[in-house]
Amino acid sequence: MTDGRFIVFDGGEGCGKSTQISLLRERLEASGRDVLLVRDPGTTRVGELIRDILLNPDHTEMGFRCEMLLYMSARAQMWHEVIGPALSRGAIVLSDRFVSSTLSYQLGGDGLTEAEIRTAARIALGGGWPDLTLILDMPVERSIARVKRAKDRIEQRSSEYHQRVRQNFLNQARTTPDAYRVIDADRTIEQVHQDIWRHVEPLLEMSEAKA
Repeated sequence: MTDGRFIVFDGGEGCGKSTQISLLRERLEASGRDVLLVRDPGTTRVGELIRDILLNPDHTEMGFRCEMLLYMSARAQMWHEVIGPALSRGAIVLSDRFVSSTLSYQLGGDGLTEAEIRTAARIALGGGWPDLTLILDMPVERSIARVKRAKDRIEQRSSEYHQRVRQNFLNQARTTPDAYRVIDADRTIEQVHQDIWRHVEPLLEMSEAKA
């Protein structure tokens, strides 16, 4: 058991993950904690190459099973190279997306089941898993409207697809309440941040009590 903590921010497109993860990082660093911020897929050299393949709008022929395995490959490298060592030294790792995204975006595509995705994740991560996953939730029409840049390959999918993704996130939180928290992201930045802190602070206190 390490003293580090692994916290994931997840949710639909435009839900405010990047803003909130940055605010939490600043708050934790201000208190003197060792914090590592990663993005999924990406962070490592190999992961960034995989990210470019996954999000390139030109790759329209890519199947959901290929998507899932590429995401897991990027995570395997990130866990090996970055996350695992950081947790071993007692750092707090904050990730912008993780396996919870695959359990929402790729679930059901090409017949992919939750069991298959979780099996691939266990292989990729060697049994590692987030301590807490924060789902930033808001209506799809409002979240998608926030994406002002050119949309990537996943973002370009239909509103119906993104509605299913949202429901998949909520289903995860409902079936795994000990490890997930749903955050109402359709509020002010400060309100959302304070709600996140309310869930993160007890996790950090548990870690410090064990140190």
